[in-house]
Amino acid sequence: MPTPVDTTVQPSTSHCSTLVRGLSLLDSVMLMVGGIIGSGIFLTAGQIANAVHKPLLFFAVWLIGGLISLLACFAFAEMAAMYPEAGGQYVYLREAYGEFPAFLYGWMIFTVGQSGTIAALAVGFAEYFGAILPFASAHKPIISILGWSLTRGEVVSTAAIILLTYINVLGLRRGSALVNVATWAKFAAIAAFVLLGLAVGKGSWSNYTVSLPLAQPASFSHVISGLGVALIAVFWAYDGWVYITWVSGEIKNPQKVLPRALLLGILLVGFIYLSVNFVYLYALPITRVANETTIAQAAAVALFSSNAARWLGATIALSCFGAASSAILCSARVSYAMARDGAFFHAMGRVDPKHRTPAFSLIAISAWSIVLALSGSYDQLYTYVMFMMVLSYVAGVAALFVLRRKRPDVPRPYRCTGYPYLPALYLVMAGAWALNSVVTRPKETLIGIGIVFLGAPFYAFWRWQLKRHPNELREFE
Repeated sequence: MPTPVDTTVQPSTSHCSTLVRGLSLLDSVMLMVGGIIGSGIFLTAGQIANAVHKPLLFFAVWLIGGLISLLACFAFAEMAAMYPEAGGQYVYLREAYGEFPAFLYGWMIFTVGQSGTIAALAVGFAEYFGAILPFASAHKPIISILGWSLTRGEVVSTAAIILLTYINVLGLRRGSALVNVATWAKFAAIAAFVLLGLAVGKGSWSNYTVSLPLAQPASFSHVISGLGVALIAVFWAYDGWVYITWVSGEIKNPQKVLPRALLLGILLVGFIYLSVNFVYLYALPITRVANETTIAQAAAVALFSSNAARWLGATIALSCFGAASSAILCSARVSYAMARDGAFFHAMGRVDPKHRTPAFSLIAISAWSIVLALSGSYDQLYTYVMFMMVLSYVAGVAALFVLRRKRPDVPRPYRCTGYPYLPALYLVMAGAWALNSVVTRPKETLIGIGIVFLGAPFYAFWRWQLKRHPNELREFE
């Protein structure tokens, strides 16, 4: 177990001197794990089963996805210890490639990547909240005017984003405490599902020997192709590990805590995901798993009773709520770091003097998330930009090689495990997946690239504005 870190609140230094370092190792792990475990683990099993057909491959793809994410975490851990500043990956890309590529990354995070994630989590919360409490049914309209309607679900999702934003504006400790409570409650619910499911659930061990029927024997290339398709859903379920780097400027003893949080967090998530999927197959054969879109509820009904579906619905609602809180807290720090560099709206770089949080940045990304949630466009937009999100991780890991050459004298309290072989292995695997996306989904890929590069004229405007007012950044010094 890592050595306990100093629990006193220390002022942050360097680039983010007005923020407060108030997050411990436990807070950091909870923030990371709470942000990763949202709705993906409760919904993706059917897609994966259809892609891989066999129980052994079903488990293997979750293990492979976790190991690939771990390889990225090794690389990011070194850079996080080098640059423990607000913005995380934005800072690594800036130091490795320059301001413009870093800006495009931050632009993607704000406009679609994280705002779309927040919107999706809030809508997911509203869906399951409405299933638990019928009076808040997500699809019941409240107002309908000239073909436009406002549903109860939209009110609930909007209210959830506003509430979470308000709590995070009030202070880092309040936002972190909310995430901690939600994550521990999530752990308890998942543990109960796994342990009770295996102990008293009406499952069958024979399910692990059942495979999906195939029209013809699967070739090696067919198996590899299926694993590649399944990894799309698995990567989505693991996504969010980068969050902890974004709040680097508010972590105590970051040179030690950040690498430990990244590695402990991804290992904990991997263990949870494998355990939950083990129970899914104990409850249902893979032939049924492949036909279920809400696998967690179907498994709960099979293991226990129809009443268990409501209990699982409450767990998923809680999971979405906690993950949305993590996303709001962390993603605001990216736009904050951009503004401090003069590459975004100036107000986003300000810190509330009382609560010591980037209040305007929090409010701005949440407001845009509400717009996406109400428009219903978040899902399609996120699909378009998903390729660019994976590409940003590839660029982030590649930045490790660039910084080893470009910044050899910067202290490295943690050095990437297995360098250069393990990060190179990540680049090969994730790069191959990205190349496959270009070939198989050219339309979505091109639109994603277009959405990201729409930020170019905005970057030019902010840089021009900074030249006109060169003293503007003095406020942040």
